[in-house]
Amino acid sequence: MSKLKEFTVSAARPLPVVVLADVSGSMAVDGKIQAANLALREMIEAFQDESDLRAEIHLSVITFGGVARVHLPLGPARGASWTDLGASGGTPMGAAFELARTLVEDRTAVPSRAYRPTLVLVSDGQPTGAWQPPLQALLASERGGKAFRMALAIGADADHAVLQAFLADPEARVYRADEARQIRQFFQLVTMSVAARSRSANPNSGPVGLPGDGWDL
Repeated sequence: MSKLKEFTVSAARPLPVVVLADVSGSMAVDGKIQAANLALREMIEAFQDESDLRAEIHLSVITFGGVARVHLPLGPARGASWTDLGASGGTPMGAAFELARTLVEDRTAVPSRAYRPTLVLVSDGQPTGAWQPPLQALLASERGGKAFRMALAIGADADHAVLQAFLADPEARVYRADEARQIRQFFQLVTMSVAARSRSANPNSGPVGLPGDGWDL
C-alpha cells in the first residue's frame, strides 16, 4: 500500500457580489454613466486577476432605469463580458431590491456553500414608486440580511435616507460622489473590499484596514 498521502483540493467557494446600478435619465449628464461604465469595467478586470484558491468572486449587475433588470447575470467574474450601460427613464429602485432578493436567495444561483454576499447600491436620485416593502423584504431575507452592503450617493439629488436605509446601520457610511471621478474611486474601494475578503482566512468576515475613510468621497 502506498504511504503517500492523498490530498483533495476543494473547489473554491463562490463569493457573490451584486451591484444595483442606477441608470435613470439623470445619470446621462455630467459624465456619470460614462464614469460608471469605466469603473465597472475596471472592477471586473481586477476581479479577474484575483486567485480563487479559497473564494471565487461571482458578479452580477442589476440596473434600474425605467425598468429594473439583470444586466449581467450572476457568474464567475473571470468569465464576465461587459456591455456598457445607457441611461434613461425613472428610478425603480424597489424593483431592483426585489430582483436582488430573488437572486441571492436562489439556491441554484447562490449555492449553500457560498460565502456571504456583498450588495452594492449606487444611485443619483430618489426612487420612483414604492421601495420600502421590497427593501424590508431584502433585509429580512436570510442572505440579504447577512450581506455586506455598500452604498454610493452620486450628486446633490441622491436620496441619502434611502441609501442609509439600505445599509441598515446608522453607523455605516454612505459614500458621496460629487464628481464623476469619485464614482471610479468608490468602485476601487468596493474592489479592494471584496478582494481583501477573497484572500482572507475567513471570507465571511468583513475586510479590515481599508483606506476608505481617508478618501475624498
